Amino acid sequence: MSASAGCELQRVIFPPQGEFDAMELYVDAGSALGLHLVEDDSLYRNPKLPENKMHMVGSSPVEAHHEDFLSRTSMMVRPGQHVSFATYFNAFPASYWRRWTTVSSVQLKVMAEGTGSLIVFRSNARGVPQRLESIRVDGRQDIELELPLDMFGDGGWYWFEMVAGQSELHLLGASWHTRDSAVTAPGEVATIQITTMNKPDFCIANAKILAANPYALASVKEILIVDQGTNRVQEHPDFEEVRALLGDRLRVVEQDNLGGSGGFSRGMAEGVNNGSEFVLLLDDDVVVEPDSIERIISFARFSRKPTIVGGHMFDLYSRTTLHTFGEVVDPYRLAWVSPDTDVEYRHDFRQRNLRQTPWMHRRVDVDFNGWWMCLIPTAIIREIGLSLPVFIKWDDAEYSLRAKEAGFATVSLPGAALWHVSWIDKDDSLGWQAYFHERNRLIAALIHSPFPKGGRVLRESFQNNVKHLISMQYFAQEARIMALRDVLRGPDELHNELRLKLGEVNKLRAQHPEAQIRTDVDDFPAVGLTRGGRGGAAPGMPAKKDLAKWAAKTVLRQVFRRPDPQSLERPQAHLAHRENKWWTLSRYDSVLVSNAEGTGISWHRRNPDLLKNKMMEASQLQAQLFRQWESLSAEYRRALPDITSIETWRSTFSSPVKASPKEHN
Repeated sequence: MSASAGCELQRVIFPPQGEFDAMELYVDAGSALGLHLVEDDSLYRNPKLPENKMHMVGSSPVEAHHEDFLSRTSMMVRPGQHVSFATYFNAFPASYWRRWTTVSSVQLKVMAEGTGSLIVFRSNARGVPQRLESIRVDGRQDIELELPLDMFGDGGWYWFEMVAGQSELHLLGASWHTRDSAVTAPGEVATIQITTMNKPDFCIANAKILAANPYALASVKEILIVDQGTNRVQEHPDFEEVRALLGDRLRVVEQDNLGGSGGFSRGMAEGVNNGSEFVLLLDDDVVVEPDSIERIISFARFSRKPTIVGGHMFDLYSRTTLHTFGEVVDPYRLAWVSPDTDVEYRHDFRQRNLRQTPWMHRRVDVDFNGWWMCLIPTAIIREIGLSLPVFIKWDDAEYSLRAKEAGFATVSLPGAALWHVSWIDKDDSLGWQAYFHERNRLIAALIHSPFPKGGRVLRESFQNNVKHLISMQYFAQEARIMALRDVLRGPDELHNELRLKLGEVNKLRAQHPEAQIRTDVDDFPAVGLTRGGRGGAAPGMPAKKDLAKWAAKTVLRQVFRRPDPQSLERPQAHLAHRENKWWTLSRYDSVLVSNAEGTGISWHRRNPDLLKNKMMEASQLQAQLFRQWESLSAEYRRALPDITSIETWRSTFSSPVKASPKEHN
């Protein structure tokens, strides 16, 4: 490798031994490449294809074999084989570095041995590949190429490919460097902070991954685990082994369960206190790609001004599936949405690689990044404070909105990611989290919405009331009513409620039969044939133009028509979770519903009196919120600096629970 000076930004890496089910994120050697080249180092294009549909052509599809990976950073290319590093973890996301950092050019450094060719590509924002240079390899060679970033204004990546000749071609190492100066000096500048609640196995496993990858810890001052559970990390049988491996870098702080916002705020405050430049927040139920840590820190060090830098989330149980490439907040709805209609939710790289996905070459700018993996500069923390004390939901999005208003951007950085237990098989809007969804979205709207009365937020809140009630989801609606009452009380009790509210919500849940989950369908009466049943195929969602009329008719029918008496004794149907839709549930008087995880069933029974009472109660509270919107908004905004301050949070970390809060007038 060339000895020229510079800072390494990103290594070319390969899967750890035994972890080959995500191979497509590291190496692209599938049929889309399919070139069988021996001594000819040229690439061919089909001139008849439109520009945005160009693909390399050839024959003899090839496959990557796990034995070809020689180490974490080296690989063998078999004779005649063509492999590409236009992959999630090994292509260089040039447009992001061009937009947000001081880096003006990068150097690709490759150390190769054998016979064949190395071909360098770039893409534009439309995803069109452009061949830049082909270099013949014969023997052992150190290759260095200077690559400017000035043409990546809207998008585009750099990558390289290797074609072996009649004998093997070895990639001994490759990386992307820059000679430009970072804004932040190198050294141990970051605290890694993991918030956990009764997941010590995950915490210990990730600590072992970090200990086994010293490269990932080059810039790390401290690894801090904030333990909020009863099954303590320090009581895990492997904890002493991990402590010995990580030494003084590892510290565990135990505190009451203050939710994600309380755990992450503790880590942010500790990062400020220990003199770190950055705090990297991590969820507990994840598996880290360790090089992502150094990549995120490097990006933050070179950012023109303090920038929140997030990593992407892949599905732990479908490792090539990306949750999302980026998210924004719709200001009118105050809802998390995709930044563009082209950006695909749950993209599977096993089905389409980077070169086959044109939208992924356009830079995706975001409003926030989930705190499953998110770096926050302590300069931002000092200026805008810590998280809102909201326990869970909206803490990450609200923080980035607040940072944005103060002039600090958030970037979701491609090539930096982890694997997270997916919530695709969960519906947390029906469980205890329904309270936090409603309350925290309303609080975020009161603080940040630029529209009168919060735009569409109250209208959607009312619509969700109707959906829950006609679906016989009375606990979820009761929790949302509790949320409305608490929003109206104002911000003064938010810190105190961190310790109280989860218990209150769970106590409420115990009062609602439809919220009780049983594991065996035989625990319920058998499905019977009753007059109230609705046979035939499940209907689709009502058309938008008919929705108001349909909803009014459905609510009136559910209020004034009594349930079939037999339905109180026997359910009329058993619905799979995918059928758990409000327009389907509203057809029944009594129905069994499987939960999202597939672990249990609940029995929903229609109660017209409860529907009428809860609809009236929620509507009255929403009318009150509508009338008081401006005054409440001013109250929450005035309180924001105090309730998010390090000083207030430090008191919360150690203070006992106060007396029950008073109603807000």
